[in-house]
Amino acid sequence: MNDLGSLVQQTADRAAGQGVGAVVAGLAHDTVEIRGAGRTGPGPSGERPGPDTLFEIGSVTKVFTSLALARLTLAGTVTLDEPLAAVLADALPPGVTVPAKGRQPFALRHLATHTSGLPRLPTGMLLTSLLTPNKPDPYAHCTPEWLLASLGRTKVRAAPGRSFRYSNLGAGLLGLALAHRAGLEYGELVRKEVCEPLGLTDTVLVPDERQAARLAPGHTAGGRPVPGWDLAGLAGAGALKSTAADLAVFLQAQLAAGDGDGSPLGPAIALTREVRHQVNPFAWMHLGWLGGRLHARQGGHLRIWHNGGTGGYRSFTAFDPEKRIGVIVLANGRRSVDTAGFHLLRTLQSAPA
Repeated sequence: MNDLGSLVQQTADRAAGQGVGAVVAGLAHDTVEIRGAGRTGPGPSGERPGPDTLFEIGSVTKVFTSLALARLTLAGTVTLDEPLAAVLADALPPGVTVPAKGRQPFALRHLATHTSGLPRLPTGMLLTSLLTPNKPDPYAHCTPEWLLASLGRTKVRAAPGRSFRYSNLGAGLLGLALAHRAGLEYGELVRKEVCEPLGLTDTVLVPDERQAARLAPGHTAGGRPVPGWDLAGLAGAGALKSTAADLAVFLQAQLAAGDGDGSPLGPAIALTREVRHQVNPFAWMHLGWLGGRLHARQGGHLRIWHNGGTGGYRSFTAFDPEKRIGVIVLANGRRSVDTAGFHLLRTLQSAPA
């Protein structure tokens, strides 16, 4: 295998750009290399990011939400097949019911695998609102109270479990429901069920003062940083902040699952991957994670992954438990870092062991 550190640095250089910083982590067997490139802001005030630089991780948050679902399922707090309506029964406003397709309600597993039939965005939100430069958090009005009240006018497009339809609304409602059942705020739920068992200290919903000082500003548009997003009641869909160092520990736990390592999250991680909804012959959904296998002519490699993006940030995480390989890319730019991440993943997968 080519020097892991050099490959990681090359990927960081590729993901960075003018006024943009990037941090990349590469995991190969028991080795972890983390490198940064670029600057977290324009001009001399920008600093080179590193392992402990915080970024908004966007939809990578969904794999944390789904792991919390697996943890609560194993604890008997919820079940995968419990309808969302049952979990939120005592939280719904009078007269509001959770929508369904015919007589079949969607369950928590459907929210985690994007097979609930719910639309991508809450009723009344337009995708263009997420793409407008310098626009404040487009989810800011999506408070828990607003979301629950809006369920009565939300349309379910397909029977639960039948088809894959990516839904930020569904993932956000899953986080809201799990936190409600656990009697916690979403950030506290993730801290208790995922971060504390793994020793993750910088994966948070709201950074403290010291963490905020290490948070890379969103990329600049019109000379000013793009505001960050907190997603209000849809936090479970994409509101976490994290570092490459924390996410490397998270991926190490994913790679170790099933090895009998005694990790407190091992059984929950295994459960997230036992659940599988086939999307097409080469791709499927686990709880939270997208999965796929390349065609044999492309190497036939397994890849389990998720990407993310908010107003000023892009993120990518992927791993191959068969090869014990993992990749993380975090950047405060507007361009996707998926190509750089997948390229590094395939390079590591194709290298001699």
